Amino acid sequence: MEKKTTAPAAKKPANKKAATPKKSGGLNAAIVIPLLLVLGICIYLFILGDSSNFDDAGHPINFMGIIYKGGIIVPILITCLLTTIVFSIERFITIGKSGGKGNLDVFVNKIRTMLAAGQLDEAIKECDKQKGTVGNVAKTALAKYNELVNEKEFSKDQKLAALQKEVDEATSLELPMLEKNLSILSTLGSVSTLIALLGTVLGMIRSFFAIGEGGGAPDAAELATGIAEALINTGLGIGTSAVAIIMYNLFTTKIDTLTYKIDEIGMSLQQTFSANN
Repeated sequence: MEKKTTAPAAKKPANKKAATPKKSGGLNAAIVIPLLLVLGICIYLFILGDSSNFDDAGHPINFMGIIYKGGIIVPILITCLLTTIVFSIERFITIGKSGGKGNLDVFVNKIRTMLAAGQLDEAIKECDKQKGTVGNVAKTALAKYNELVNEKEFSKDQKLAALQKEVDEATSLELPMLEKNLSILSTLGSVSTLIALLGTVLGMIRSFFAIGEGGGAPDAAELATGIAEALINTGLGIGTSAVAIIMYNLFTTKIDTLTYKIDEIGMSLQQTFSANN
């Protein structure tokens, strides 16, 4: 009896290609973020800090000059913004491809209809046409389903458990590709605000220092510069944080939708198998 219980777990999936762990596609954060930091510093020094953005007295004459006056925290915030934009685009492309071709609801309904009609081969071909995460998992599960139909060693409950395990394993191989780099967006959603707060504090320190140095008659230029520095950092940080949070929630919603469709197909497979075997 013990041999029969452990046998389903020992069997390899019928679809050998799906059994191989998927490589997590996407950008390598360890390489991209340092490059974006260098780019952020270059933007700060050579674009925002260009002499054409200031008058002869060194006062900013346009918006870029004003941002430059935000101080040394600005290039870090620019890097955060660039990182948010780059990884948002990268996730948008990757998750978009994972959605596959056509409408997911139509695809799931078509697979369920084919299952009910016993058209396993046609369902597998439909998965090949879909070319997405849901199609990949469904194809692996269908191949396992086809294998278990002809399996005589195991009980019905063991076959259902093996089928569910196959769906879970196939899903776990697909999810890392979808979730890669989302932690960066999540982190930037909170860290950007803290970095901006640091810039705000430095700006306010500069303002209070100008008041103290004036001996009752503060240097208006230094006071205004300090306040401007504080507000610039606050604005950049809040803006970056807002974009990061919005994009993170958007992508997690898309991944949840794909996961739900996978669960829907897995449930249909189990129900059909239970009814027909």
